[in-house]
Amino acid sequence: MIMVAPNGARRTKADHPELPITAVEMGVEALACCEAGAAAVHLHVRDEVQAHVLDAEKYLESTGEVRWRTRNRMIIQITTEAVGIYSAAEQMACVRAVKPQAVSVALKEIVPVGEDVDEARDFFHWLQVEQIAPQFILYDADDVRRFFELQGLGVIPFVEPFLLFVLGRYAKDQQSDPRDLDQFLDVLGDRKAHWAMCAFGRREAECAVYAAERGGHVRVGFENNLMLPDGEIAPSNSVLVSATREKLEQAGMQIMDAKGARELLSLSLR
Repeated sequence: MIMVAPNGARRTKADHPELPITAVEMGVEALACCEAGAAAVHLHVRDEVQAHVLDAEKYLESTGEVRWRTRNRMIIQITTEAVGIYSAAEQMACVRAVKPQAVSVALKEIVPVGEDVDEARDFFHWLQVEQIAPQFILYDADDVRRFFELQGLGVIPFVEPFLLFVLGRYAKDQQSDPRDLDQFLDVLGDRKAHWAMCAFGRREAECAVYAAERGGHVRVGFENNLMLPDGEIAPSNSVLVSATREKLEQAGMQIMDAKGARELLSLSLR
């Protein structure tokens, strides 16, 4: 499964003129990425000055635009990323207001270390009841260990969760290496989970192939990377998707469509 993250929380059109900001731009970009091979889209929404916001109305507008333009051919995942602005309670409140098809949550942000877990437990169980598919963002091996500790305590009720391993950090000139994935897989072991990875820099597609060969899925896009494998700046997110798809197919992978991705994550067509 290829997921595309077209904009993220930090970059603006000053970084790339084709970075989608408005709902219409997001819908147009999502359609192009869908046609290039992405089965899912990871959405951030922005305010009038292109700043990251957790705004339910903006999410509803953008998800509606993507759903309409793609004719419901993509899984639409919203983010709860805090970016140092939003509390865990505010993140959860936004998701409850939007009731999206899927949502990504950073474990460190939604269940801060050392804080009470009761609110998070209630939220995760609510996601399960509402059949909203969560993806848990994990940044290092310690995050993976803590995730399964919380699962063992019943805080996280999902038996076969969907995890995202982040190979690097949001830093200037960050360049991921495929072997950055190894620390995550060493801790994951034979535990039951679906997982994907996202990477930074021109080796994004190389990291994607390394992950796919080990049973994972991939997330690519302007949120983490603007460069094609040859080091040139990609003209659009859809070209990044196409480049990744080409590398995956060359490695013998079959690209999953939205129907297969929905079955994988047990999502309905809502």
